[in-house]
Amino acid sequence: MASTSPGYSVTLRVEMPPSVGATSQLTAAVASAGGSLTALDVVESHPRRILVDVTCDAVDVEHSDRITQAVGDIPGVDVRKVSDRTFLIHLGGKLEVNPTVSLKNRDDLSRAYTPGVARVCLAIAANKADARRLTIKRNTVAIVTDGSAVLGLGNIGPEAAMPVMEGKAALFKRFAGVDAWPVCLDTQDVDEIVRTVQIIAPTYGGINLEDISAPRCFEVEARLRELLDIPVFHDDQHGTAVVVLAALTNALRVVDKKLEDLRIVVSGVGAAGHAIIRLLMAQGATDIVGCDRKGAVYAGRATGDEFRKWIADHTNPQGLTGSLQEVLVGADVFIGVSAPNLLTGDDIARMAPRACVFALANPDPEVDPLQAGLHAAIVATGRSDFPNQINNVLAFPGFFRGMLDAGAHEITEATLLAAAKAIADAVAPDELNESYIVPSVFDPKVAPAVAAAVREATGMGSPRK
Repeated sequence: MASTSPGYSVTLRVEMPPSVGATSQLTAAVASAGGSLTALDVVESHPRRILVDVTCDAVDVEHSDRITQAVGDIPGVDVRKVSDRTFLIHLGGKLEVNPTVSLKNRDDLSRAYTPGVARVCLAIAANKADARRLTIKRNTVAIVTDGSAVLGLGNIGPEAAMPVMEGKAALFKRFAGVDAWPVCLDTQDVDEIVRTVQIIAPTYGGINLEDISAPRCFEVEARLRELLDIPVFHDDQHGTAVVVLAALTNALRVVDKKLEDLRIVVSGVGAAGHAIIRLLMAQGATDIVGCDRKGAVYAGRATGDEFRKWIADHTNPQGLTGSLQEVLVGADVFIGVSAPNLLTGDDIARMAPRACVFALANPDPEVDPLQAGLHAAIVATGRSDFPNQINNVLAFPGFFRGMLDAGAHEITEATLLAAAKAIADAVAPDELNESYIVPSVFDPKVAPAVAAAVREATGMGSPRK
């Protein structure tokens, strides 16, 4: 059975007789169903009955139902309510707006609003650049999506994308003090997306494109970069690529290999795969093979779009053909940004000695991490319940912090490479091992280090006022 996760945490409120072994029965029932008990609280006690909250982690929704059934099967136990703790934290949304100035009296109101605010408006009308200094613009990011490629869930639409975008905004604030806001668009037309973002851009200091399906995401990003004077960052591309490069940098230090000597196989050549390949090549990788559903991408193979054609023309120097399993034989590194359960432990066994496996499909990776770990030296996933979590939270808050502080808008290979190096260097040499190649997302050093590295790469060593 896969590991339990806080993402599938439930609390069962049960009523039962106050016998000597009452709570131990609950513990045994959760364990027998494979759940992970995290808390057991008596919330009410009466002479003949007690109310107990049983909180535990499950593998998935079906597993939580089995746990509930196991608890309900205890003689004398009545399961009165089951609360999904993930849904509970989303009730009412995860964001709110708070003023940063005092509004306690008439004087405050006269300065923050009318009549005093008119003077500030006129100052900005005379010099639009002052909007950065006198409004929220310099610290505000729009998280823009059309809901077409959400977290591996697919094309679920703008309303269903909202919880992800809210969560992303919360992460911006928590890790870098950036005020971000979801902008979920009810269109998947490239022209409409571009025009909408263009006309709302004056409010924001940056645009974070999120969960827009390929290949449309490439055109949206390219056109917005041409139109806007603020940074446009596609996290599914650039954030993923930065963290993958950081993790691979440290993984190679552990296995004592050099990037330029490796054969790297990338499964998935959409937004994330394309960006990973380009950034690895910018860092010095010379032998990368991209794979899609049809197998290896190579020069001369019909590709269908200009971005896949770029991969065909610039990678796979040996002209390898065949399935993902076939081209993986003898490879030093596997990077998966594709689909679950594409590989087995036997496939990993046919890789080169001391191989590195980054199986990043979420929530189910391309290969079972436990099976991969029997053969590879280093295994990383996108999950928090295995070592070496490759998580974009390591990149995007600090990256935007640096770009906003610098007042820069051009996202270059230099800024991306600088961010990756800062993340890699956050793990000290004496901390590196097979199970620790990237820092924790909660490491307080990471976001400031990334921000400083990005500012330096833009040519602005200190924050711009």
